[in-house]
Amino acid sequence: MSTILGIVQVFLCVVLIFLILMHSGKDAGLSGAFGVGTGAGPFGGGSLVERNLNRWTIAFAIAFVINTIILLKIS
Repeated sequence: MSTILGIVQVFLCVVLIFLILMHSGKDAGLSGAFGVGTGAGPFGGGSLVERNLNRWTIAFAIAFVINTIILLKIS
């Protein structure tokens, strides 16, 4: 069980890093290469792609935290 959760943890970490890099910053960063426009704010406004990117990032961050807590409890 610990091995499976460890593999899931690595997967969540890689996906979360990719999602965070996709966010547009001051200089539009890596997200400009994939056509993600600048949003009006982190939770409102902006394009549909930006809002969905925010939702996916939050969901994967929550999954990462829950998986980390489970890994700490079983080890």
